[in-house]
Amino acid sequence: GIAKAYATRVGSGPFPTEDFTESGKIIATRGNEFGATTGRPRRCGWFDAVLVSRAHKQNHFHGLCLTKLDVLDTLDEISICTAYRIDGEVQTETSTGACQLENCQPVYETLPGWKESTLGITSYERLPPNAKRFVERIAELSGIPVDFISTGPGRQDMIQLKSVFS
Repeated sequence: GIAKAYATRVGSGPFPTEDFTESGKIIATRGNEFGATTGRPRRCGWFDAVLVSRAHKQNHFHGLCLTKLDVLDTLDEISICTAYRIDGEVQTETSTGACQLENCQPVYETLPGWKESTLGITSYERLPPNAKRFVERIAELSGIPVDFISTGPGRQDMIQLKSVFS
């Protein structure tokens, strides 16, 4: 499976982790999250472990390619949605449809940012400790091992943690 280190959406519809703060604007700008044809800004928000976990259960991923880690480099704090609060009840798993997602509130875990560049790093060992913790936490919450991490826009800007082409 492939997922950004944050979440994006195009158009209308429910987006529980959408971030309307300065952090969301930073993510959109640093991630170049604008439509290729229209130039319209994409909606940006925090990584949604609930939805990624659900996608994993439906599609049985062997591993995750986490893209655009470098986009988060300048943030003081980084949030991950770990559950939804729906009708007052906290749920870490969901099979809810769009109607229920419109009314849910995300439950976040906030991690410290790493405040240093990961752009172009190709070795997991060279990642800042807080960036590693973020990647590890995504793997824990989603139930999917992270096999690849992209650290920039180029093909060479990739950390390969597991050989999947053997």
